[in-house]
Amino acid sequence: MSDALQTDVLVIGGGNAAFCAALAARECGASVLVLERAPEDEAGGNSRFTAGAMRVAFDGVDHLRELMPELSTAEVARTDFGRYGAERYYDDMGRVTEYRCDPDLVELLVEQSRPALRWMRDKGVRFQPSYGRQAFEVDGRFKFWGGLAVEVWGGGPGLVEALTRSATGAGIEVLYGARAEELICGNDGVEGTVVRLNRGGDARRVPVRAGAVVLACGGFEANAEWRARYLGPGWDLAKVRGTRFNTGDGLRMALDIGASPAGNWSGCHAVGWDRNAPEFGDLAVGDAFQKHSYPFGIMLNARGERFLDEAADFRNYTYAKYGREILAQPGQFAWQIFDRKVTHLLRDEYRIRQVTKASADTLEELVSRLEGVDPDAALSTIRAYNAAVRQDIPFDPNVKDGRSADCLPVPRANWANALDTPPFEAYAVTCGITFTFGGLRIDRQARVLDGDLAPIPGLFAAGELVGGIFYFNYPGGTGLTSGSVFGRIAGTSAAACHVERAKRLKRAG
Repeated sequence: MSDALQTDVLVIGGGNAAFCAALAARECGASVLVLERAPEDEAGGNSRFTAGAMRVAFDGVDHLRELMPELSTAEVARTDFGRYGAERYYDDMGRVTEYRCDPDLVELLVEQSRPALRWMRDKGVRFQPSYGRQAFEVDGRFKFWGGLAVEVWGGGPGLVEALTRSATGAGIEVLYGARAEELICGNDGVEGTVVRLNRGGDARRVPVRAGAVVLACGGFEANAEWRARYLGPGWDLAKVRGTRFNTGDGLRMALDIGASPAGNWSGCHAVGWDRNAPEFGDLAVGDAFQKHSYPFGIMLNARGERFLDEAADFRNYTYAKYGREILAQPGQFAWQIFDRKVTHLLRDEYRIRQVTKASADTLEELVSRLEGVDPDAALSTIRAYNAAVRQDIPFDPNVKDGRSADCLPVPRANWANALDTPPFEAYAVTCGITFTFGGLRIDRQARVLDGDLAPIPGLFAAGELVGGIFYFNYPGGTGLTSGSVFGRIAGTSAAACHVERAKRLKRAG
């Protein structure tokens, strides 16, 4: 390897957004180099840790068959996929972000969601219906809820594997153990980066020259100091759901050259995560430390109190903000409690070996086993909850059924069932942070803007380090879709930037 590297388009990052950018740039004829900070066995960023759900606008099963041609007639006959049109996608994005989301970026996200997934399928990514995660079988028929019907075959690992295979097959070079440390700038804007290459314990800094650079290397969720600085006190105590390598390198490099920060820098995607999970994500376990069936039970804190409405909405629209609520509780933990009536509805993640669980045949015995919880207060809370459940409304997990529990300090809106049928099960959770919402300001071409809101020549961004899309909360499955949509745009724009720069150089020469 020479002392300097050269490429048309340089992509910094190794997850979904990065590879979509790389493939789009290569499709335009550019030579592409991808820098992945992680070693190859940990590569893929947060994308590799996801379950692979992707929120896409569709107007019926014919649109879904464009993405999933393997969908059988029998599957269609026993499934109500419904429709999730662009208008509902817009409504969900506005509602969950309290209408703070950038309208231009959201328009691109929604309108390009299905075209982006079709394009990914052409690149070798396979999709399937999200059975078991987004649809429950009632009277022999599945009904999808929450606007989320599509997931990647093989989840996050399958996504990264498919994109990597497509990229290498297209002649895209990927360097692993390659940490970009600073952007190289000249009179014509960004011209590359300085990368630290780690090879067998030997690290050296190498300049990489490029006609355009795409930043797609995640947020700062794995940086405990930045979490405490931007998210606030206590966030250094959160577990990290995904990769340990997302420490804000891309954000820092861009801000250092005058990029404009945008979005909800004090906000993040954070969920209920097993209380005793490791500090960072474990690829062997993947996303299974999450515990997302809480709408069918109740959650108690150390004082033995319920502290939120577990069933205010479908899990898709609450799980990304409830991690913050759990972190705010005494000791940064809570227990989720279920009885036998609903345990068949619990997701597979409740059945992994690495789980913090208590079970008992009586409520009195169960509360005594909830580590860190006041048992007397917990039993009193459960009894009050049981007495408040509306028994006159049928329970239906596929719709917001209005089966409530009122006249409580924290009322319950849906899916209320008295905890009265043993055996009882409880699962301890803490806060698991997924990604941070604050990021860089971009335009519709995915160009990074400076403090004067002018494009920084040669610099583009996609994925979790883009700011302005998510505030306060997040509709499930939107992150991967956003990465794909803006990755594709960024790669196309970066290739065009390289061509234009090459023309100018030729004219000047």
